[in-house]
Amino acid sequence: MDNTVLHVADVHKSFAGLHALSDIDLSVKEGETHAIIGPNGAGKSTLLNVCIGRLKPDTGHVVFDGENLTGRAPHEINQLGVVRVFQTPEIFPDLNLLENVMVPILAKRDGSFKLRWFRRFWSEVDVRKKATDILEDLGLGPQIQSLATSLSRGDKRRLELAMGLAQEPRLLLLDEPTAGMARHDTNATIDLLKKIKASGMTKVIIEHDMHVVFSLADRISVLAGGRIICQGTPEEVKNDPRVKEAYLGEEQV
Repeated sequence: MDNTVLHVADVHKSFAGLHALSDIDLSVKEGETHAIIGPNGAGKSTLLNVCIGRLKPDTGHVVFDGENLTGRAPHEINQLGVVRVFQTPEIFPDLNLLENVMVPILAKRDGSFKLRWFRRFWSEVDVRKKATDILEDLGLGPQIQSLATSLSRGDKRRLELAMGLAQEPRLLLLDEPTAGMARHDTNATIDLLKKIKASGMTKVIIEHDMHVVFSLADRISVLAGGRIICQGTPEEVKNDPRVKEAYLGEEQV
């Protein structure tokens, strides 16, 4: 039985003649944690932007759970259950943590991030409880009334992850979830993502830290120059000479 949730088929994307993505074919299975790695400029973020509708491919298509996403607006793709957590935290700095997580819960009902809906429903007990539970699960419970702007970088990343989980994703796309973190914050994030992995949620992760990748990934796709040069299990990728040459380096594997 084919349990593919996300299928990217023959995707090409160019910018002013520069080939950002060429011949991209990749499949992500249900419940899998699939890592996408590669050097800077390899096309990793461009690929995620194609998947969430921020960019339209020149050719090819993206299918999620049987639905063709190509040409759909980002909010429509989000409503299907595809949620991206960005490399730079996209939070509401002047709201507290509870309010930050309530916003996407309410937006999921309305189909957009309109604060007027937040103001209308802010007192709903069920929404507050759901937001509180998510924050506590991610270790942010003690700071629930703190303004988001006061958080450390690691906690801001954790808050955005909470906002992503609040949207009840069927596919969670994580762009550099540990970028700029100290090692203790990175290890804490790995533990959180392992907990999410145990829940069976399907995830695609872009990450430069190979410790994070090899701690979490079931399968890995390696991009270089806008093309996939290798796909396989962590062990297969670690030992592939093309990957060593293009990205990892002999000393890292």
